[in-house]
Amino acid sequence: MSTKRQEYRVGHSGYVSEFEQFMDKHLEQHPEVVRDQRKGWYIFWDHKADLEELEKANKDSVPVKGYDYF
Repeated sequence: MSTKRQEYRVGHSGYVSEFEQFMDKHLEQHPEVVRDQRKGWYIFWDHKADLEELEKANKDSVPVKGYDYF
């Protein structure tokens, strides 16, 4: 029985679940999925922050009171 050798992954003991095999094969066949994921990451996470605007917002904010517990 000949099987395709899986690339070693840190934290894995060599076992690759059926789901991981499916996802690996799917992502290999559909590289646009990975590109879309990266594009989404850049849109939501890797944006430039305006530090002056952030400092202004922090100065203008009013501290929120905590709940009073009886």
